[in-house]
Amino acid sequence: MKIELKNISKKFGDNYILKDINLTFEEGKIYGLVGRNGSGKTVLLKLLCAFYTPTTGEILFDGKNVIKNKEFPPSTRCLIEKPNFLSDLTGYENLKLLADIQKIIGDNEINDSLKKVGLYEEKDKKYHKYSLGMKQKLGIAQVIMENPNIMILDEPFNGVEEETVNKLRKLLIEEKKKGKIIIIATHIKDDIKELADVVYKFDNGIVTKVDVK
Repeated sequence: MKIELKNISKKFGDNYILKDINLTFEEGKIYGLVGRNGSGKTVLLKLLCAFYTPTTGEILFDGKNVIKNKEFPPSTRCLIEKPNFLSDLTGYENLKLLADIQKIIGDNEINDSLKKVGLYEEKDKKYHKYSLGMKQKLGIAQVIMENPNIMILDEPFNGVEEETVNKLRKLLIEEKKKGKIIIIATHIKDDIKELADVVYKFDNGIVTKVDVK
């Protein structure tokens, strides 16, 4: 699997958020996106998920431009900005509802994902009673449960206790070893140090590769 961004620009009104970006994301690597708030990280993630379309340029998934047709890219799951689930359903029920869309996994995989993120004991609690960290963990469980090839995560560890953060970092490294493409937008230096194979810095619409170390 390979994702190629070719001459991608995105503007809202007269304001360019991204300017002529050329990037390649390859399987078996974790990519870290860094930069101040408003620098374009989340916009890029939304472009990758076809939530936005580029103003110019193209995004290819193994050579296919699915974004042009506003198709959600194949074997991709994402957690962008704040997780948002149905408040009156439990954590488990929310994941079950999503899993029933494609019907490629069952209860075992749902429960396994909840265990991996440390949320299994709270799976029967209503979502509106979840703390910020628990909501984040449910969002990550949603990303991993169907074993996608591409995982897109926007500040995934926000509000999560340190013990679980370390567990989740190890989980993502294991997923990388399976040949996944993992893209993480983060402002946490330890995320970059512990996880990222490649780091891109966003600044005033320009994206540059920076030294991981």
